[in-house]
Amino acid sequence: MEFDLTTTAGIFLAIVVVAVGGLAASGVMTTGTVLMMVLPSVLVFGAVCLFLGTRYGEYRATQTH
Repeated sequence: MEFDLTTTAGIFLAIVVVAVGGLAASGVMTTGTVLMMVLPSVLVFGAVCLFLGTRYGEYRATQTH
């Protein structure tokens, strides 16, 4: 399966929107707290995971057995 930049960004943002929206709608925290603290941390954590996953995939693709 191949992903281009648009598809990857769309899926990434969809996951973030669903996660942050669900937390905001649940009423566990105030909306301000979710948007000011949770949203930035989810974006940074997701970006780091995406970067590491991409690099690992590139490494695996270049290895021969």
